[in-house]
Amino acid sequence: MTQALTIDDINAAADRIQPWVHVTPVMQSGSVDEATGAQVHLKCEHLQRSGSFKARGAYNKMLSLTDEQRGAGVVAVSSGNHGAAVALAARSLGVEATVFMPQDAPELKRRATEAYGAGVVTFDRSTPDRDALAIRHSREHGSTIMEPYDDHIVMAGAGTAALELSGQAGFDVVVVPVSGGGLMAGSATALRATLPGVHIVGVEPATANDTERSLEAGEPIEVPDPQTVADGLAIPKPGRLTFPIVAELVDEIVTVEDADTLMAMRFLFERTKQVVEPSGAITLAAAMTGRYRGQSVALMASGGNIGAAQFAALCG
Repeated sequence: MTQALTIDDINAAADRIQPWVHVTPVMQSGSVDEATGAQVHLKCEHLQRSGSFKARGAYNKMLSLTDEQRGAGVVAVSSGNHGAAVALAARSLGVEATVFMPQDAPELKRRATEAYGAGVVTFDRSTPDRDALAIRHSREHGSTIMEPYDDHIVMAGAGTAALELSGQAGFDVVVVPVSGGGLMAGSATALRATLPGVHIVGVEPATANDTERSLEAGEPIEVPDPQTVADGLAIPKPGRLTFPIVAELVDEIVTVEDADTLMAMRFLFERTKQVVEPSGAITLAAAMTGRYRGQSVALMASGGNIGAAQFAALCG
């Protein structure tokens, strides 16, 4: 199969966004190694600008727009991290942004999106076609739709996190959260080019395992209304563009129970003083099962946008 996303795309994205994003650290901890039985390298994308890896794709996409497109503004639909990243990139580049967010989106993520200057419009999460909101706004205002994952430019930006990681640590296995598939597709493309022998694992909540089911079926399968504490991974169906890349390049998909994800969140806070949201802590939860014992493993901590009250409610 010919990939529509290449390492050249990711290298170009890295050059393009370099002035705008952080090189995030890779953390090691004796406590984490002991808890997993592995040598763990935690890629700290929760310390990225806007609090998640999403800044990489948002900047890459917005920097790829023409002056005319930027002048007409951008629009996004997001439950949190993508919206905040779009809002931040828009503010940096002087672009007007509108973000449609579910009424029950985490308060911290909504407040951050507003603080970065985007106009936030709320909607009922049960809305059958949320994409129609952005499409209507785009038609009325001429704005560019900022897709959260199903866009090769966004995927390339997301893949710069793994490209960066490949030069920061040596590892046998890499574990990446998988939802719509943008981070997973970009990461897998980067890693197959830079570390071709590495074992690539995607991890998702057991109650939102659309990628696992889709790979078994050989085509994208929808999990209606997935319920999970990992709100950033509660996407009902893999992306049309991301799925073929994930199917071709990812070695394995594993699932994790929400209780184990919350245990990993609490462990990271108590033992390493890192605040990581459920969608980012799920990779450590997968490793804490002992499945990578004796191996060197890189874990992508994809985001850290969780408020104190919500953290306490989940892990207190």
